[in-house]
This record gives sequence, C-alpha cells and structure tokens, in this order.
Amino acid sequence: MGFDTPATAALWFLIFAAPICLWVAWSDLRSMKIPNKAVIALVCVYLAVGIAVLPLPDYLWRLSHLAALLLVGIGANAAGLMGAGDAKFIAAAGPFVALGDASAVMLLLAGVLLAAFATHRLARMSPLRRLAPDWASWHSGRRFPMGLALGPALALYLALAALHGA
Repeated sequence: MGFDTPATAALWFLIFAAPICLWVAWSDLRSMKIPNKAVIALVCVYLAVGIAVLPLPDYLWRLSHLAALLLVGIGANAAGLMGAGDAKFIAAAGPFVALGDASAVMLLLAGVLLAAFATHRLARMSPLRRLAPDWASWHSGRRFPMGLALGPALALYLALAALHGA
C-alpha cells in the first residue's frame, strides 16, 4: 500500500505535527476545546515545512485544501454537526493530506474515531477517570471530544505515509 504523500515529506511533517496532534487530543479531553493556537501552529508547520519538502505546485494545491475544508467546516458547524474547533483543525490538517490519499484517510479516521470513542467511554466509566477528575470530557454528557480522534488520525496518516509513501 502506497500513499501519494512522499515518504520524506510525511516524515518531516510528522516530526513537527505530532506534538500538536497530541496537544489537540489532550486539550479536547481536558476542556472540550481545541485551542486556536494549536490550529495556527499546525498551519504554520505546513507553511514552513511544506515549502521545503514538496514541489511548489503540490504545496500550493494543498493550500486549497485548507480553504475548501474550512468552508465545509463552517457550514457543518453552523448546522450543528461539529464544533468550531473540530472544523478549524480539519481545515488546518487538510494540506498535509494528498488528494489521492483522501479516501484512505477517511477510512483511517473512521477506525481511529471508533477506537477513540470506545476508549473514552470505557475510561469515563472506569477508575481511570480519577487520574484526571476535572476533565470536561468526563462530564460532557453525549458530547465527544473529537480532537481525541482527529489529532491521532493525522499523526497516524503521516506515520503510515512516512513508512509507505510514494
């Protein structure tokens, strides 16, 4: 299985994006919010690293992913389908994903989302909850911290692309 994102580019992206992905997951668990600083940091990683590791036409084309996903995310947020932070993170993550990899990333996200949801719900009902009793996600009712799935899904995609990229 190969990915359209070059392995070297994916590795460089992963090095800088993975800490942000972990920050997003942790922050959403803790406060049910994805900080704008994390979203901006992710965009800055793409802008700084992408120009060095991708051909210029690819780099510019992938920037259009950000704009398109932001418009879709704004609509989904307005319709109450997702939080604003989730929409902004998805838009910021868009340029990291080659268009040819989009369907693989959607399948990957589906799997990570199922695992994250099950893990969160089980942890919420277990003694593990006592390790961080003030986390908002434990008390959020039916709401789920999507950053717990979105951040790891991007990091996992980049890791897989680094191992099996074009």
